[in-house]
Amino acid sequence: MNSYIQSFKEYLELELNYSLKTIKTYDEALKRYQDFLTIHHLSFLSVTKDIATSYKAYLVKENYEAKTSSLYLSAVRSFYHYLVEIKKININPFAHLKNPKVSKKLPSFLNASEEEKFFLEENTDDDLKVRNYFIILFLYTTGLRVSELCQIKLEDMHFNEKKVKVMGKGSKERIVFYKAMPEHILKYYIEKVRLRILKDIKSDYLIVSKTGKLSSRSVEKIVHEYALSKHIKSKVTPHTLRHTFATDLLNEGADIRSVGQMLGHESLSTTQIYTHVSAEALKEVYKHTHPRE
Repeated sequence: MNSYIQSFKEYLELELNYSLKTIKTYDEALKRYQDFLTIHHLSFLSVTKDIATSYKAYLVKENYEAKTSSLYLSAVRSFYHYLVEIKKININPFAHLKNPKVSKKLPSFLNASEEEKFFLEENTDDDLKVRNYFIILFLYTTGLRVSELCQIKLEDMHFNEKKVKVMGKGSKERIVFYKAMPEHILKYYIEKVRLRILKDIKSDYLIVSKTGKLSSRSVEKIVHEYALSKHIKSKVTPHTLRHTFATDLLNEGADIRSVGQMLGHESLSTTQIYTHVSAEALKEVYKHTHPRE
């Protein structure tokens, strides 16, 4: 089985362009599946639909959370799909097995008073602080994932049209607009600050550090520390800014399909969680303003 798992991982990387992080997660899931097969003295090539159902029950019995169980089942399902593709088996026993229902948590976002403090422009001569503020504004203006932001190169920027080419999940390309980005901050960062941070180092990337490209982890730290400096009590991450971007657009009347496209969502159901956020916001307004509430 190990040799097939290895070739499956190569298939995920080379054929499907899966990230190394996702491949590592799939590998871990398949190890847990191997444990199940070993305990029950089963061969991975002779698994039936009933055994697949038993594995789902096994995950529940072992107290795996619904989200983890769902991920593990998806990994095993994909593995058997691969085995069908290479004609090692005829039927995928996990094909019609439904994943456990995962309850969706409402995404966190900045409220109006927090936004006012968060995006307040500061006059500073510190180049790193200017870069950090640029990062904050660009994440909120575009709704990008932090990984997408860190991969942007200057050649991806279309300055005249105020848009940028982004490589999203699954190596899917999309166009994102940043017209709401203050022109003077964008220009100052690109033409002055970025070059001063790099000094003699050459880099094609939009977001840079003194050693070149800035990592996703570094951006997460920048956002967290920036929020603390603004005395924001709730935890703020780059994803919080993405959630705020989506929530604000919907609250201002944007249609959900357009917002989903801007976020790079494959399914409309992924975007629909933000309508719940909007509904919660309206409920609070009603609660605090209706005279008979």
